[in-house]
Amino acid sequence: MEVLTRQHYADIVDSWIGKGNIIALVGSRRVGKSYVLKDFIQRHKDEPDINIIFIDKEKKAFKKIKTKDDLDAWIEARFIQGKHNCILIDEAQEIEQFEESVCNWYTEDNTDVIITGSNSKMLSGELATLLSGRHVEVRVHPLCYSEFLQFHNLPDNDESLMTYLNYGGLPGLRKVGLGSDEQVWAYLTSVFNTIMLKDIIERHDIRNIPFLNNLIAFYADTTGKLTSANSISKYMKSQEENVSSNLILLYRGFYAEAYLIDVVSRYDIHGKRLFESNEKVYWDDLGLRNLKAEGGMDSYIEKVIENAVYKQLCFLGYEVHVGVLNAGEVDFVCTKPGKTVYVQVSYIISDESTRQREFGPLEKIKDNHPKYVISATPLLTQRDENGITHLSLRKFLKEGF
Repeated sequence: MEVLTRQHYADIVDSWIGKGNIIALVGSRRVGKSYVLKDFIQRHKDEPDINIIFIDKEKKAFKKIKTKDDLDAWIEARFIQGKHNCILIDEAQEIEQFEESVCNWYTEDNTDVIITGSNSKMLSGELATLLSGRHVEVRVHPLCYSEFLQFHNLPDNDESLMTYLNYGGLPGLRKVGLGSDEQVWAYLTSVFNTIMLKDIIERHDIRNIPFLNNLIAFYADTTGKLTSANSISKYMKSQEENVSSNLILLYRGFYAEAYLIDVVSRYDIHGKRLFESNEKVYWDDLGLRNLKAEGGMDSYIEKVIENAVYKQLCFLGYEVHVGVLNAGEVDFVCTKPGKTVYVQVSYIISDESTRQREFGPLEKIKDNHPKYVISATPLLTQRDENGITHLSLRKFLKEGF
């Protein structure tokens, strides 16, 4: 199948080539990291001064590369002096002590190293220590809405948006197709089970698998709601499941390491400080979230919309927190260097009480940073009210702010 360019990531990767940093593409399984590498090969393979060395640990041909010595030998046999060598290693964490090999090769003249990994701890240990900050981490997300339209050759309309909100943005759905609901959910089930088995159960030697499954289902049903380990522990006890808050925090950390979920902390807008409790959880992929949630789309549409906005904000490069005011809460405080944006998310704003609930908290913030309400209100594209921009959900997911 043709490898489609995800221009957002192609531009980021290309911008770091030749700048003396290891480029690490991180994200959950099946989110498209491998295809970012394959797209890099496709775009640069015919350049006469480039020599590309590609190791894909998910392919049978590379199974014999198990240690750093194996990796060194493979690269050495294909390294060409005098050319710009680009070393690409897919799922690098599957190779023992890959860090040492990577650190040696990237210091060679005119050499770039790009690696991928499906566990967030891959770059937090020895590699980070060895490099002392000489790597750049690029988070690869599922397809955003505009990429989803491109991958599936769909028009930009409400039907396509609902398909995206329901099935999510895993690139592999392009090969499966969207014509069979049964096949889509079978594919998503396979991906979810692989992540749970390979990146959580086997990696951390989990014994209490029933609770592991119950907790992730709980996070699906409470997407975008304030939770704490203590409150979840009390809830589980009410369901006759006695688990400690420490175990809940441990398992939640495992989900986050595997990029199934993001844990979003609260930020005091006036006090300029982070709170240390009662975070919110959002899912990396909407389809995997819906797979584990109870009920149908009509019962959880507001949660899915809020999660979709969160993911688009991440795709746009913002660091996202939940905003806390003295008199209420703002869904998202979004920051980049030199820029802050406040965002409220709603399903449909159809009456004055809903308008006050969504616009009111933003009106109480007395600074000049941009403020937005994003909703799926019919016939809305964009409207300004008292300095607050009301944006259509579909317009925001396709074009950003």
